[in-house]
Amino acid sequence: MSDRAEMRGPVTRRRRTTISGAGGGAVSLKQQANGSKWHDAEAKPPQCPAKTKTENEVQRHASNNGKMGREMGMSGQQQPQQQLTNSQRKQRSAVEDINERLSCHVLQESLLSSASGYSNYRGILNWCVVMLVLSNARLFLENIIKYGILVDPIQVVSLFLKDPYSWPAACLILASNVFILAALYTERRLAVGTISKTTGQILHIFNLTSMLIFPSATVLTVTSITPVGGVLSLGVYTVLFLKLYSYQDTNRWCREIRQAKAKRMTRSYSCPSVAQSNGSAVHTHVSYPGNLTHRDMYYFVFAPTLCYQLNFPRSPRIRKRFLMRRLFEMLFFMQLLVGLIQQWMVPTIQNSMKPFQEMDFSRMVERLLKLAVPNHLIWLIFFYWFFHSSMNFVAELLQFGDREFYRDWWNSETVTYFWANWNIPVHKWCLRHFYKPMLRKGINKFLAQTAVFLVSAFFHEYLVSVPLKMFRLWAFMGMMAQVPLAWFVGRFLNGNYGNAAVWISLIIGQPVAVLMYVHDYYVIHYGSTT
Repeated sequence: MSDRAEMRGPVTRRRRTTISGAGGGAVSLKQQANGSKWHDAEAKPPQCPAKTKTENEVQRHASNNGKMGREMGMSGQQQPQQQLTNSQRKQRSAVEDINERLSCHVLQESLLSSASGYSNYRGILNWCVVMLVLSNARLFLENIIKYGILVDPIQVVSLFLKDPYSWPAACLILASNVFILAALYTERRLAVGTISKTTGQILHIFNLTSMLIFPSATVLTVTSITPVGGVLSLGVYTVLFLKLYSYQDTNRWCREIRQAKAKRMTRSYSCPSVAQSNGSAVHTHVSYPGNLTHRDMYYFVFAPTLCYQLNFPRSPRIRKRFLMRRLFEMLFFMQLLVGLIQQWMVPTIQNSMKPFQEMDFSRMVERLLKLAVPNHLIWLIFFYWFFHSSMNFVAELLQFGDREFYRDWWNSETVTYFWANWNIPVHKWCLRHFYKPMLRKGINKFLAQTAVFLVSAFFHEYLVSVPLKMFRLWAFMGMMAQVPLAWFVGRFLNGNYGNAAVWISLIIGQPVAVLMYVHDYYVIHYGSTT
Protein backbone atom coordinates (compact mmCIF):
# COMPACT_ATOMS: atom_id res chain seq x y z
CA MET A 1 0.00 0.00 0.00
CA SER A 2 2.70 2.40 0.91
CA ASP A 3 4.68 1.53 -2.18
CA ARG A 4 1.66 2.12 -4.36
CA ALA A 5 0.98 5.40 -2.64
CA GLU A 6 4.52 6.46 -3.21
CA MET A 7 4.25 5.54 -6.84
CA ARG A 8 0.83 7.12 -7.37
CA GLY A 9 1.82 10.31 -5.69
CA PRO A 10 4.62 11.18 -8.08
CA VAL A 11 2.63 10.05 -11.09
CA THR A 12 -0.28 12.22 -10.09
CA ARG A 13 2.06 15.10 -9.49
CA ARG A 14 3.73 14.46 -12.79
CA ARG A 15 0.41 14.49 -14.64
CA ARG A 16 -0.60 17.70 -12.93
CA THR A 17 2.70 19.22 -13.89
CA THR A 18 2.33 18.00 -17.46
CA ILE A 19 -1.12 19.49 -17.98
CA SER A 20 -0.42 22.79 -16.35
CA GLY A 21 3.17 23.32 -17.49
CA ALA A 22 4.90 23.55 -20.86
CA GLY A 23 4.77 20.38 -22.86
CA GLY A 24 8.42 19.86 -23.63
CA GLY A 25 9.56 20.74 -20.16
CA ALA A 26 6.98 18.48 -18.46
CA VAL A 27 7.77 15.51 -20.59
CA SER A 28 11.48 15.82 -19.97
CA LEU A 29 10.91 16.15 -16.24
CA LYS A 30 8.66 13.09 -16.34
CA GLN A 31 11.25 11.10 -18.24
CA GLN A 32 13.99 12.20 -15.92
CA ALA A 33 11.91 11.25 -12.84
CA ASN A 34 10.93 7.87 -14.16
CA GLY A 35 14.35 7.20 -15.45
CA SER A 36 16.01 8.13 -12.19
CA LYS A 37 13.56 6.01 -10.19
CA TRP A 38 13.99 2.88 -12.25
CA HIS A 39 17.69 3.50 -12.48
CA ASP A 40 17.92 3.56 -8.68
CA ALA A 41 15.85 0.41 -8.38
CA GLU A 42 18.09 -1.21 -11.04
CA ALA A 43 15.00 -2.70 -12.68
CA LYS A 44 13.16 -2.31 -15.88
CA PRO A 45 10.01 -0.16 -15.98
CA PRO A 46 6.76 -2.05 -16.25
CA GLN A 47 5.18 -2.26 -19.66
CA CYS A 48 1.56 -1.21 -19.15
CA PRO A 49 -0.34 -0.63 -22.44
CA ALA A 50 -3.08 1.43 -20.88
CA LYS A 51 -0.59 3.62 -19.11
CA THR A 52 1.54 4.04 -22.22
CA LYS A 53 -1.46 5.16 -24.24
CA THR A 54 -2.44 7.66 -21.60
CA GLU A 55 1.09 9.06 -21.47
CA ASN A 56 1.17 9.46 -25.31
CA GLU A 57 -2.05 11.45 -25.27
CA VAL A 58 -0.70 13.59 -22.47
CA GLN A 59 2.52 14.21 -24.43
CA ARG A 60 0.59 15.10 -27.61
CA HIS A 61 -1.63 17.54 -25.69
CA ALA A 62 1.38 18.98 -24.00
CA SER A 63 3.22 19.49 -27.31
CA ASN A 64 0.24 21.42 -28.72
CA ASN A 65 0.15 23.58 -25.68
CA GLY A 66 3.89 24.11 -26.10
CA LYS A 67 3.49 25.44 -29.65
CA MET A 68 0.79 27.85 -28.55
CA GLY A 69 2.98 28.94 -25.71
CA ARG A 70 5.95 29.62 -28.02
CA GLU A 71 3.78 31.70 -30.39
CA MET A 72 2.42 33.71 -27.49
CA GLY A 73 5.97 34.06 -26.20
CA MET A 74 7.28 35.39 -29.55
CA SER A 75 4.44 37.91 -29.84
CA GLY A 76 5.08 38.90 -26.33
CA GLN A 77 8.78 39.36 -27.04
CA GLN A 78 8.19 41.56 -30.20
CA GLN A 79 6.44 44.25 -28.22
CA PRO A 80 9.34 44.75 -25.84
CA GLN A 81 11.76 44.73 -28.80
CA GLN A 82 9.74 47.45 -30.59
CA GLN A 83 9.57 49.45 -27.42
CA LEU A 84 13.32 48.99 -27.07
CA THR A 85 13.92 50.12 -30.65
CA ASN A 86 11.75 53.23 -30.19
CA SER A 87 13.54 54.08 -27.02
CA GLN A 88 16.90 53.62 -28.75
CA ARG A 89 15.81 55.94 -31.55
CA LYS A 90 14.71 58.56 -29.09
CA GLN A 91 17.99 58.27 -27.26
CA ARG A 92 19.93 58.49 -30.55
CA SER A 93 17.98 61.58 -31.72
CA ALA A 94 18.56 63.17 -28.39
CA VAL A 95 22.29 62.50 -28.69
CA GLU A 96 22.37 63.90 -32.20
CA ASP A 97 20.47 66.98 -31.06
CA ILE A 98 23.03 67.52 -28.33
CA ASN A 99 25.88 67.05 -30.81
CA GLU A 100 24.33 69.59 -33.16
CA ARG A 101 24.11 72.05 -30.31
CA LEU A 102 27.72 71.47 -29.38
CA SER A 103 29.17 71.62 -32.98
CA CYS A 104 27.62 73.54 -35.90
CA HIS A 105 30.65 73.82 -38.24
CA VAL A 106 31.86 71.39 -40.92
CA LEU A 107 34.68 71.50 -43.47
CA GLN A 108 33.23 73.13 -46.64
CA GLU A 109 33.90 75.80 -49.29
CA SER A 110 31.92 78.94 -50.10
CA LEU A 111 29.43 78.54 -52.95
CA LEU A 112 31.08 81.18 -55.11
CA SER A 113 34.47 79.48 -54.80
CA SER A 114 35.53 77.36 -57.73
CA ALA A 115 36.49 74.50 -55.38
CA SER A 116 32.90 74.18 -54.13
CA GLY A 117 31.66 72.65 -57.39
CA TYR A 118 28.48 74.74 -57.26
CA SER A 119 27.04 75.57 -60.69
CA ASN A 120 23.37 76.54 -60.25
CA TYR A 121 23.38 80.28 -60.97
CA ARG A 122 19.89 80.45 -62.43
CA GLY A 123 18.80 83.08 -59.92
CA ILE A 124 21.75 85.31 -60.82
CA LEU A 125 20.92 84.89 -64.50
CA ASN A 126 17.32 85.93 -63.83
CA TRP A 127 18.64 88.92 -61.89
CA CYS A 128 20.79 89.93 -64.87
CA VAL A 129 17.77 89.69 -67.17
CA VAL A 130 15.68 91.81 -64.79
CA MET A 131 18.44 94.43 -64.52
CA LEU A 132 18.84 94.46 -68.30
CA VAL A 133 15.11 94.98 -68.81
CA LEU A 134 14.95 97.74 -66.19
CA SER A 135 17.97 99.60 -67.55
CA ASN A 136 16.71 99.43 -71.13
CA ALA A 137 13.24 100.48 -69.97
CA ARG A 138 14.81 103.57 -68.43
CA LEU A 139 16.63 104.33 -71.72
CA PHE A 140 13.40 103.79 -73.62
CA LEU A 141 11.46 106.19 -71.41
CA GLU A 142 14.27 108.72 -71.63
CA ASN A 143 14.23 108.43 -75.41
CA ILE A 144 10.45 108.86 -75.57
CA ILE A 145 10.54 111.92 -73.29
CA LYS A 146 13.38 113.50 -75.26
CA TYR A 147 12.36 112.75 -78.86
CA GLY A 148 8.73 111.65 -78.74
CA ILE A 149 7.38 108.86 -80.94
CA LEU A 150 9.58 108.56 -84.02
CA VAL A 151 8.34 105.20 -85.33
CA ASP A 152 6.79 105.62 -88.78
CA PRO A 153 6.12 102.40 -90.73
CA ILE A 154 5.28 104.35 -93.89
CA GLN A 155 8.73 105.93 -93.83
CA VAL A 156 10.24 102.46 -94.27
CA VAL A 157 9.00 102.42 -97.86
CA SER A 158 11.20 105.42 -98.65
CA LEU A 159 14.24 103.40 -97.57
CA PHE A 160 13.65 101.03 -100.49
CA LEU A 161 12.12 103.39 -103.07
CA LYS A 162 12.73 107.00 -103.97
CA ASP A 163 10.04 106.98 -106.63
CA PRO A 164 6.99 104.72 -106.06
CA TYR A 165 6.80 104.18 -109.84
CA SER A 166 10.46 103.19 -110.15
CA TRP A 167 11.67 99.89 -108.70
CA PRO A 168 15.35 99.61 -109.74
CA ALA A 169 16.40 97.22 -106.92
CA ALA A 170 13.55 94.80 -107.71
CA CYS A 171 14.37 94.89 -111.42
CA LEU A 172 18.03 94.21 -110.61
CA ILE A 173 17.07 91.17 -108.54
CA LEU A 174 14.84 89.82 -111.33
CA ALA A 175 17.74 90.18 -113.76
CA SER A 176 19.66 87.59 -111.74
CA ASN A 177 17.67 84.85 -113.53
CA VAL A 178 19.93 85.39 -116.54
CA PHE A 179 22.97 84.21 -114.56
CA ILE A 180 21.04 81.29 -113.05
CA LEU A 181 19.95 79.99 -116.45
CA ALA A 182 23.42 80.56 -117.87
CA ALA A 183 24.90 78.26 -115.21
CA LEU A 184 22.21 75.61 -115.87
CA TYR A 185 22.65 75.58 -119.64
CA THR A 186 26.43 75.49 -119.33
CA GLU A 187 26.17 72.38 -117.14
CA ARG A 188 23.80 70.76 -119.62
CA ARG A 189 26.28 71.30 -122.46
CA LEU A 190 29.09 69.88 -120.33
CA ALA A 191 26.97 66.84 -119.40
CA VAL A 192 26.32 65.88 -123.04
CA GLY A 193 29.86 66.78 -124.13
CA THR A 194 29.03 69.49 -126.67
CA ILE A 195 31.59 71.81 -125.06
CA SER A 196 34.94 70.93 -123.57
CA LYS A 197 35.84 71.03 -119.92
CA THR A 198 38.06 74.10 -120.42
CA THR A 199 35.35 75.98 -122.28
CA GLY A 200 32.81 75.20 -119.58
CA GLN A 201 35.20 76.37 -116.88
CA ILE A 202 35.78 79.67 -118.71
CA LEU A 203 32.04 80.20 -119.11
CA HIS A 204 31.47 79.58 -115.40
CA ILE A 205 34.25 81.99 -114.42
CA PHE A 206 32.81 84.68 -116.70
CA ASN A 207 29.31 84.10 -115.35
CA LEU A 208 30.38 84.25 -111.71
CA THR A 209 32.55 87.33 -112.23
CA SER A 210 29.70 89.10 -113.99
CA MET A 211 27.46 88.35 -110.99
CA LEU A 212 29.71 90.52 -108.83
CA ILE A 213 30.48 93.29 -111.31
CA PHE A 214 27.08 93.85 -112.91
CA PRO A 215 25.03 94.58 -109.74
CA SER A 216 27.76 96.73 -108.17
CA ALA A 217 28.09 98.81 -111.34
CA THR A 218 24.33 99.20 -111.48
CA VAL A 219 24.11 100.34 -107.86
CA LEU A 220 26.93 102.85 -108.32
CA THR A 221 25.55 104.35 -111.54
CA VAL A 222 21.78 104.32 -110.99
CA THR A 223 21.00 107.19 -108.64
CA SER A 224 17.46 106.04 -107.90
CA ILE A 225 18.68 102.98 -105.98
CA THR A 226 18.62 103.69 -102.25
CA PRO A 227 21.31 102.32 -99.88
CA VAL A 228 18.86 99.82 -98.39
CA GLY A 229 17.78 98.69 -101.86
CA GLY A 230 21.43 98.39 -102.86
CA VAL A 231 22.26 96.24 -99.80
CA LEU A 232 19.27 93.99 -100.51
CA SER A 233 20.09 93.51 -104.21
CA LEU A 234 23.82 92.97 -103.61
CA GLY A 235 23.01 90.52 -100.82
CA VAL A 236 20.85 88.48 -103.23
CA TYR A 237 23.60 88.46 -105.86
CA THR A 238 26.21 87.45 -103.29
CA VAL A 239 24.09 84.50 -102.14
CA LEU A 240 23.51 83.46 -105.77
CA PHE A 241 27.25 83.73 -106.44
CA LEU A 242 28.01 81.27 -103.64
CA LYS A 243 25.18 78.96 -104.69
CA LEU A 244 26.20 78.83 -108.37
CA TYR A 245 29.83 78.27 -107.44
CA SER A 246 28.76 75.26 -105.37
CA TYR A 247 26.44 74.14 -108.19
CA GLN A 248 29.18 74.03 -110.84
CA ASP A 249 31.67 72.50 -108.37
CA THR A 250 29.35 69.64 -107.39
CA ASN A 251 28.37 68.86 -110.98
CA ARG A 252 32.05 68.79 -111.93
CA TRP A 253 32.63 66.19 -109.23
CA CYS A 254 29.74 64.17 -110.66
CA ARG A 255 31.29 64.24 -114.12
CA GLU A 256 34.60 63.09 -112.68
CA ILE A 257 32.88 60.22 -110.88
CA ARG A 258 30.99 59.24 -114.00
CA GLN A 259 34.14 59.36 -116.06
CA ALA A 260 35.92 57.21 -113.48
CA LYS A 261 33.03 54.71 -113.67
CA ALA A 262 32.47 54.95 -109.96
CA LYS A 263 29.26 54.37 -108.11
CA ARG A 264 26.53 56.66 -109.40
CA MET A 265 25.21 59.23 -106.97
CA THR A 266 21.47 59.76 -106.64
CA ARG A 267 19.30 62.47 -105.26
CA SER A 268 15.63 63.24 -104.92
CA TYR A 269 13.92 65.57 -107.36
CA SER A 270 13.56 69.10 -106.15
CA CYS A 271 9.85 69.20 -107.05
CA PRO A 272 9.03 65.56 -107.79
CA SER A 273 5.68 64.01 -108.58
CA VAL A 274 4.58 63.30 -105.04
CA ALA A 275 2.66 60.17 -104.13
CA GLN A 276 0.72 60.69 -100.92
CA SER A 277 0.98 57.88 -98.40
CA ASN A 278 -0.47 58.56 -94.94
CA GLY A 279 0.33 62.24 -95.24
CA SER A 280 3.98 61.66 -96.20
CA ALA A 281 5.66 62.49 -99.48
CA VAL A 282 7.44 59.71 -101.32
CA HIS A 283 10.29 61.26 -103.32
CA THR A 284 11.75 59.63 -106.37
CA HIS A 285 15.49 59.59 -107.09
CA VAL A 286 17.52 60.50 -110.14
CA SER A 287 21.17 60.32 -111.01
CA TYR A 288 23.46 62.75 -112.80
CA PRO A 289 22.73 64.29 -115.31
CA GLY A 290 19.04 63.88 -114.50
CA ASN A 291 19.37 66.62 -111.90
CA LEU A 292 20.05 69.32 -114.53
CA THR A 293 16.47 70.59 -114.69
CA HIS A 294 14.77 73.93 -114.11
CA ARG A 295 12.87 72.57 -111.11
CA ASP A 296 16.02 71.25 -109.53
CA MET A 297 17.89 74.50 -110.12
CA TYR A 298 15.20 76.78 -108.69
CA TYR A 299 14.60 74.50 -105.72
CA PHE A 300 18.28 74.93 -104.88
CA VAL A 301 18.10 78.70 -105.49
CA PHE A 302 15.30 79.12 -102.94
CA ALA A 303 16.49 76.44 -100.48
CA PRO A 304 18.09 77.78 -97.25
CA THR A 305 21.55 76.47 -98.08
CA LEU A 306 24.60 77.53 -100.06
CA CYS A 307 25.93 74.03 -100.77
CA TYR A 308 24.48 72.01 -103.62
CA GLN A 309 24.35 68.24 -103.25
CA LEU A 310 22.81 65.32 -105.05
CA ASN A 311 20.61 64.17 -102.18
CA PHE A 312 18.92 66.88 -100.16
CA PRO A 313 17.27 65.60 -96.95
CA ARG A 314 13.52 66.17 -97.15
CA SER A 315 10.97 66.41 -94.35
CA PRO A 316 7.91 64.13 -94.77
CA ARG A 317 5.28 66.87 -94.59
CA ILE A 318 4.66 70.57 -93.99
CA ARG A 319 3.76 71.38 -90.39
CA LYS A 320 1.21 74.18 -90.65
CA ARG A 321 1.38 75.27 -87.02
CA PHE A 322 5.14 75.47 -87.15
CA LEU A 323 4.92 77.43 -90.38
CA MET A 324 2.44 79.94 -88.94
CA ARG A 325 4.54 80.46 -85.80
CA ARG A 326 7.62 81.25 -87.88
CA LEU A 327 5.59 83.61 -90.07
CA PHE A 328 4.28 85.46 -87.02
CA GLU A 329 7.82 85.77 -85.65
CA MET A 330 9.06 87.14 -88.97
CA LEU A 331 6.42 89.86 -89.05
CA PHE A 332 6.75 90.76 -85.38
CA PHE A 333 10.54 90.98 -85.26
CA MET A 334 10.65 92.89 -88.54
CA GLN A 335 8.41 95.57 -87.03
CA LEU A 336 10.47 95.52 -83.83
CA LEU A 337 13.71 96.02 -85.78
CA VAL A 338 12.25 98.93 -87.72
CA GLY A 339 10.93 100.54 -84.53
CA LEU A 340 14.23 100.20 -82.66
CA ILE A 341 16.21 101.62 -85.57
CA GLN A 342 13.90 104.61 -85.99
CA GLN A 343 13.39 105.33 -82.30
CA TRP A 344 16.81 104.48 -80.86
CA MET A 345 19.51 104.29 -83.53
CA VAL A 346 18.73 107.28 -85.76
CA PRO A 347 18.64 109.94 -82.98
CA THR A 348 21.86 108.60 -81.46
CA ILE A 349 23.64 108.67 -84.83
CA GLN A 350 22.45 112.22 -85.49
CA ASN A 351 23.72 113.35 -82.07
CA SER A 352 27.11 111.73 -82.71
CA MET A 353 27.86 113.79 -85.83
CA LYS A 354 29.22 116.84 -84.04
CA PRO A 355 31.87 115.01 -81.92
CA PHE A 356 33.12 113.25 -85.06
CA GLN A 357 33.31 116.47 -87.03
CA GLU A 358 35.18 118.22 -84.19
CA MET A 359 37.37 115.12 -83.60
CA ASP A 360 36.66 115.20 -79.87
CA PHE A 361 38.19 111.85 -78.93
CA SER A 362 36.53 111.39 -75.54
CA ARG A 363 33.11 112.29 -76.92
CA MET A 364 33.72 110.03 -79.92
CA VAL A 365 34.42 107.06 -77.65
CA GLU A 366 31.35 107.87 -75.58
CA ARG A 367 29.14 108.06 -78.68
CA LEU A 368 30.55 104.85 -80.14
CA LEU A 369 29.90 102.99 -76.90
CA LYS A 370 26.42 104.46 -76.77
CA LEU A 371 25.81 103.27 -80.33
CA ALA A 372 27.31 99.83 -79.70
CA VAL A 373 24.65 98.75 -77.16
CA PRO A 374 21.54 99.34 -79.33
CA ASN A 375 23.42 98.10 -82.38
CA HIS A 376 24.28 94.86 -80.62
CA LEU A 377 20.70 94.39 -79.45
CA ILE A 378 19.45 94.96 -82.99
CA TRP A 379 22.07 92.51 -84.28
CA LEU A 380 20.82 89.82 -81.86
CA ILE A 381 17.21 90.36 -82.90
CA PHE A 382 18.26 90.26 -86.54
CA PHE A 383 20.08 86.96 -85.94
CA TYR A 384 16.95 85.35 -84.51
CA TRP A 385 14.74 86.85 -87.22
CA PHE A 386 16.93 85.68 -90.10
CA PHE A 387 18.62 82.45 -88.98
CA HIS A 388 15.75 80.99 -86.98
CA SER A 389 12.42 82.45 -88.04
CA SER A 390 12.99 83.22 -91.73
CA MET A 391 15.19 80.26 -92.67
CA ASN A 392 13.00 77.79 -90.81
CA PHE A 393 9.95 79.26 -92.55
CA VAL A 394 11.52 78.76 -95.99
CA ALA A 395 12.82 75.29 -95.05
CA GLU A 396 9.39 74.18 -93.82
CA LEU A 397 7.72 75.55 -96.94
CA LEU A 398 10.16 73.66 -99.21
CA GLN A 399 10.33 70.58 -96.92
CA PHE A 400 14.07 71.07 -96.61
CA GLY A 401 15.24 68.66 -93.92
CA ASP A 402 18.59 70.10 -92.76
CA ARG A 403 17.63 72.78 -90.23
CA GLU A 404 21.07 73.32 -88.67
CA PHE A 405 21.47 77.01 -89.52
CA TYR A 406 23.45 77.84 -86.37
CA ARG A 407 25.04 76.18 -83.37
CA ASP A 408 25.78 77.35 -79.82
CA TRP A 409 27.95 80.30 -80.82
CA TRP A 410 26.96 82.11 -77.59
CA ASN A 411 29.14 79.61 -75.67
CA SER A 412 32.17 80.34 -77.86
CA GLU A 413 35.42 80.39 -75.93
CA THR A 414 37.47 81.22 -79.03
CA VAL A 415 36.94 83.55 -81.97
CA THR A 416 37.33 80.73 -84.49
CA TYR A 417 34.61 78.72 -82.77
CA PHE A 418 32.25 81.68 -83.05
CA TRP A 419 32.84 82.19 -86.77
CA ALA A 420 32.44 78.45 -87.38
CA ASN A 421 29.11 78.17 -85.56
CA TRP A 422 27.09 81.36 -85.85
CA ASN A 423 26.45 81.05 -89.61
CA ILE A 424 26.44 77.37 -90.56
CA PRO A 425 25.47 77.75 -94.26
CA VAL A 426 28.44 80.06 -94.93
CA HIS A 427 30.72 77.91 -92.78
CA LYS A 428 29.78 74.76 -94.72
CA TRP A 429 30.40 76.55 -98.01
CA CYS A 430 33.82 77.82 -96.93
CA LEU A 431 34.80 74.43 -95.56
CA ARG A 432 33.62 72.46 -98.60
CA HIS A 433 34.58 74.71 -101.49
CA PHE A 434 37.46 76.83 -100.22
CA TYR A 435 39.22 75.63 -97.05
CA LYS A 436 39.51 71.88 -97.69
CA PRO A 437 40.51 72.29 -101.39
CA MET A 438 43.35 74.54 -100.23
CA LEU A 439 44.48 71.93 -97.71
CA ARG A 440 44.40 69.23 -100.41
CA LYS A 441 46.69 71.41 -102.53
CA GLY A 442 49.27 71.46 -99.74
CA ILE A 443 48.62 74.90 -98.24
CA ASN A 444 49.13 74.97 -94.47
CA LYS A 445 46.27 75.41 -92.06
CA PHE A 446 47.05 78.96 -90.89
CA LEU A 447 47.31 80.34 -94.43
CA ALA A 448 44.06 78.60 -95.38
CA GLN A 449 42.26 80.16 -92.38
CA THR A 450 43.69 83.57 -93.22
CA ALA A 451 42.48 83.19 -96.80
CA VAL A 452 38.97 82.37 -95.55
CA PHE A 453 38.93 85.53 -93.42
CA LEU A 454 40.25 87.49 -96.43
CA VAL A 455 37.35 86.34 -98.62
CA SER A 456 34.88 87.07 -95.82
CA ALA A 457 36.38 90.56 -95.38
CA PHE A 458 36.02 91.23 -99.11
CA PHE A 459 32.32 90.36 -99.13
CA HIS A 460 31.64 92.40 -95.98
CA GLU A 461 33.28 95.41 -97.60
CA TYR A 462 31.45 94.71 -100.86
CA LEU A 463 28.06 94.68 -99.13
CA VAL A 464 28.67 97.91 -97.21
CA SER A 465 30.82 100.21 -99.35
CA VAL A 466 29.07 99.77 -102.70
CA PRO A 467 25.51 100.55 -101.52
CA LEU A 468 26.75 103.55 -99.51
CA LYS A 469 28.92 104.63 -102.49
CA MET A 470 31.93 105.33 -100.34
CA PHE A 471 35.02 103.29 -99.56
CA ARG A 472 36.47 103.45 -96.06
CA LEU A 473 37.67 99.81 -95.57
CA TRP A 474 36.31 99.74 -92.01
CA ALA A 475 34.52 96.41 -92.55
CA PHE A 476 37.55 94.91 -94.31
CA MET A 477 39.93 95.89 -91.52
CA GLY A 478 37.44 94.78 -88.88
CA MET A 479 37.25 91.30 -90.39
CA MET A 480 41.01 90.99 -90.89
CA ALA A 481 41.53 92.07 -87.28
CA GLN A 482 39.77 88.82 -86.33
CA VAL A 483 42.90 86.85 -87.32
CA PRO A 484 45.26 88.26 -84.62
CA LEU A 485 42.35 88.43 -82.18
CA ALA A 486 41.65 84.72 -82.74
CA TRP A 487 45.31 83.92 -82.13
CA PHE A 488 45.45 86.02 -78.94
CA VAL A 489 42.22 84.63 -77.44
CA GLY A 490 43.14 81.04 -78.30
CA ARG A 491 46.63 81.44 -76.85
CA PHE A 492 46.11 83.43 -73.66
CA LEU A 493 42.41 83.24 -72.71
CA ASN A 494 40.47 80.12 -71.78
CA GLY A 495 37.01 79.26 -70.50
CA ASN A 496 34.89 82.17 -69.30
CA TYR A 497 37.62 84.68 -70.11
CA GLY A 498 37.65 83.56 -73.73
CA ASN A 499 33.86 83.73 -73.89
CA ALA A 500 33.91 87.25 -72.45
CA ALA A 501 36.50 88.29 -75.05
CA VAL A 502 34.26 86.97 -77.84
CA TRP A 503 31.27 88.92 -76.52
CA ILE A 504 33.34 92.12 -76.22
CA SER A 505 34.56 91.73 -79.80
CA LEU A 506 30.95 91.35 -80.95
CA ILE A 507 29.73 94.39 -79.03
CA ILE A 508 32.48 96.87 -79.88
CA GLY A 509 34.12 95.25 -82.91
CA GLN A 510 32.46 94.74 -86.26
CA PRO A 511 29.18 96.49 -85.27
CA VAL A 512 31.19 99.62 -84.49
CA ALA A 513 32.75 99.46 -87.97
CA VAL A 514 29.29 99.29 -89.54
CA LEU A 515 28.15 102.22 -87.41
CA MET A 516 31.16 104.22 -88.56
CA TYR A 517 30.06 103.65 -92.16
CA VAL A 518 26.56 104.85 -91.33
CA HIS A 519 27.93 107.84 -89.49
CA ASP A 520 30.26 108.77 -92.36
CA TYR A 521 27.33 108.47 -94.75
CA TYR A 522 25.26 110.89 -92.67
CA VAL A 523 28.18 113.28 -92.33
CA ILE A 524 28.78 113.30 -96.10
CA HIS A 525 25.14 113.68 -97.14
CA TYR A 526 23.54 115.55 -94.26
CA GLY A 527 26.44 117.15 -92.39
CA SER A 528 25.90 120.61 -93.91
CA THR A 529 22.25 120.71 -92.84
CA THR A 530 22.89 119.65 -89.25
